[in-house]
Amino acid sequence: MIAHVKGVIAEKFNNAVIVDVNGIGYEVTLTALDYDAVSLGDEIKFYTYHSIRENAEELYGFSSLAAKKLFELLISVQGIGPKAAIAILSLAAPEEVRNAIANADAVFVSKASGVGKKSAERVIVDLRDKVGIPSHYGATEVVSTSVKTEPDEALDALIALGFPLREATAALEKVDPALPLEERIKLALKK
Repeated sequence: MIAHVKGVIAEKFNNAVIVDVNGIGYEVTLTALDYDAVSLGDEIKFYTYHSIRENAEELYGFSSLAAKKLFELLISVQGIGPKAAIAILSLAAPEEVRNAIANADAVFVSKASGVGKKSAERVIVDLRDKVGIPSHYGATEVVSTSVKTEPDEALDALIALGFPLREATAALEKVDPALPLEERIKLALKK
């Protein structure tokens, strides 16, 4: 299993990039937001999901560990494959997608390419209790893909420590996001 890829962006095409890692090129499919955030020659690190099927092997990349974990939750839903999960994560930043699922916003989820109303409702039913509590209430809007969003490093750190996405989100809920990273993690671990 390939857990992450770190290297230089050698090529970009159709929401995928080729990452040159010491002379070996890995083709990695990205969300629209991650794709727009990188340029040729950038040195990057993507957390990856290695999909192996009967007739294909594909790598899906994410700029944050939280996005990868949300992707894994999405593909656990019956009828949602990797391409549909990438389409859902391309709608907005991972936190906004997570929040839409927590708010049972099926209209938002159904805006993803290849995801119909029934599939969106299945995502909500299957994942609403697994993604944690909403960070804010109300309808979620699809963001322009030209907006670059920063991943929450504290959330990524808690996930790397073994916390499920729901528990990590809940632990950070009452921690001031303006605090330094280390302080946010310490306070979240105390809860």
